[in-house]
Amino acid sequence: MIPFFVGILLLISLIEEAIPQSFYTNVFSKNIFLDSIIGTIIGGISTGSSVTSYVMGGEFLKQGISLVAITAFLISWVTIGILQFAAETYYFGKKFTIIRNILSFIFSILAAIIIVFIYGNI
Repeated sequence: MIPFFVGILLLISLIEEAIPQSFYTNVFSKNIFLDSIIGTIIGGISTGSSVTSYVMGGEFLKQGISLVAITAFLISWVTIGILQFAAETYYFGKKFTIIRNILSFIFSILAAIIIVFIYGNI
C-alpha cells in the first residue's frame, strides 16, 4: 500500500513542476463563467495540499488573475481528486468516486461565482 501512495505523490509533484505559474496568467480571460470553469479544471488537475493552494492563490491575485478564477481554482484544488482517483476508487468504489468528483466540479464553479457576487469583485 505504501508504494501505491508514494507513486501518487510522485505523480502529483511531477505535474506541479511541469506546469509553470506563468501558464496560469495566460489562460484566464476575466470572463466570470469561463474563468470559473477553467479555474476548476486547472485546480482539479493540479491537486495538492490546501496550504499550498492558499500561497498560490495569493500569488495569482498579485499577478492580476480574477477572483472567480482563483476561488474556483482553490476550491477544486482541494476537493477534486483526478490524480488520487485510483486510490479513492480502491477505497470507496468507482461509482462513489465519479459522483463525488462530478459534484465537486459543479459546486466549485457555483461556489466561485456566488462568492464573487457576494464580494462584488470579478
